[in-house]
Order: sequence, then structure tokens, then C-alpha cells
Amino acid sequence: MRRILIVIDMQNDFIDGALGTPEAQAIVPAVVRKIRSYPACDVFATRDTHPADYLSTQEGTYLPVPHCIKGTDGWRLRPEVAELVPADHVFDKPTFGSTELARAVRQMAQHEELQLELVGLCTDICVVSNALLLKAVLPEARISVDPACCAGVTPQKHEAALETMRSCQIQGL
Repeated sequence: MRRILIVIDMQNDFIDGALGTPEAQAIVPAVVRKIRSYPACDVFATRDTHPADYLSTQEGTYLPVPHCIKGTDGWRLRPEVAELVPADHVFDKPTFGSTELARAVRQMAQHEELQLELVGLCTDICVVSNALLLKAVLPEARISVDPACCAGVTPQKHEAALETMRSCQIQGL
């Protein structure tokens, strides 16, 4: 069984930029350790990616804080994370869940049994979205989320998202 690590949106804007939180800052060392525990070929990442006109999008209407605008420093993966993830293993995503990542993982699963582990930001938005999307395309795959390597918008939302994922057979470690 091949173990795959999926690092969700460990970007500057979510750590200490436009939407950063102390909880997000606190998980960076644990996420780096987790990435180092996997072979580089088994590490994939997503990058929240918005256009310059983000505020005119539906998301921008509901969350009127420009963030992760493509090409900006806030859009970039945290440097200590970026150096550990192969560049061709990073999926830009214009919304919460990455359908492109789900397709790539499903294709890998056609050739070998996979065990998926997710870490990153934010537990209650993009981590849960990607975990549920992956569970939908691979219903029999073992999918887990490491709560110590995730942070939500608030600690309460982090816990609520973990409970939602447990209800959908996505396990914590």
C-alpha cells in the first residue's frame, strides 16, 4: 500500500498574511516534520489560487478579503514547505476542493492501493472540502487527517470540521 501525503494550502496568506492566525503559525513546524516523514514522490500539495479581480467573484463577495492572488507573496507556499514538495506535485485550485487533485489521485489508485493523509489549512474549509472530495472519488480508500497538522479559522471550527470528517469515515490519527 502506498501512503500519500496531501498538504492543503500551506500558503503565506493563510499562515501570517491576510487570513493568518496564531493556530496556523503554530502548525508549520509539525507540517514540515510530517512532510519530511514521507518520500518526496509521495507528497502533493494544493495552492488556493485567485485572480486579481477576486472581490468580484462569489467567494470574494462572501469573504471580502483579498488573499492568495496568483503571483503574490501571499499566494506562495510557505518556503520551508515549498522546498519539500516537488513543483509538479502542486495543484492550483480556484475553489475550496481540487477536482484536478482528485482526478490525479483516482488515477494513481487504479494502479495501486492508496492510503491518504491530509494536513494543512483551513480544517473547516479547504481540508474538509478536499477530504470529502477524495472520499467521494475513492470511497474505499483509507483517508485520514492529522489534527495536529491542521488549523481552522477558529479552534471551534477546527473541531467541528474534524467531527464532520469522522462522520464521513475520514479518521484522525
